[in-house]
Amino acid sequence: MAKHRLKQDDGVRRSVRGVLVAGAVTVGAMALTAGPAVAQTITIPGLGNFEIPDMPPPPQIPPLPQLPTLQLPGFPTAPGPSTHARLALAAAESKVGAPYVWGAAGPSTFDCSGLVQWSYKQAGVAIPRTTYGQADAGTPVAKNDLQPGDVVLFDGGGHEAIYAGNGTVVHAPTEGQPVKHAPLDSMPFYAARRY
Repeated sequence: MAKHRLKQDDGVRRSVRGVLVAGAVTVGAMALTAGPAVAQTITIPGLGNFEIPDMPPPPQIPPLPQLPTLQLPGFPTAPGPSTHARLALAAAESKVGAPYVWGAAGPSTFDCSGLVQWSYKQAGVAIPRTTYGQADAGTPVAKNDLQPGDVVLFDGGGHEAIYAGNGTVVHAPTEGQPVKHAPLDSMPFYAARRY
């Protein structure tokens, strides 16, 4: 019986040696492909800690390649509107139905530039009061690059609105008409600005 236990212990020792040899071969293979080697300590559960001299650091994983931008006809490829542009649009849409009053800038009555200025003020952005002042500020935007929240100018800069997306704007049109949505192409486009 004692001989049987001795043979069994030799089998465990051989198995452990086999695992260590297999590990050393794996580490050696990694050393061929990785950077400079340094001593590392590894832990094998149930067996303990082992210091492996000249073990290379783990190989570096290369960054993922940049995927191409998919362009579909009729869909913009530019990033979405900024947070303050979305907030300004939401503020303007909250005033749909409010009366038009020439020279008014809210909070309950508006003219066109007053609605735009008030809406951006709600988003924490200060912009000029008049359509012409707003036309000279901000960043120019092409009509085909409009994003929700952009300021759209019409009639040579004499009227303006906030682009609401899907070919519509929110504006305070004129005396007797409340703040409302309208098709972008219902007025002659002049320019657009992004704040």
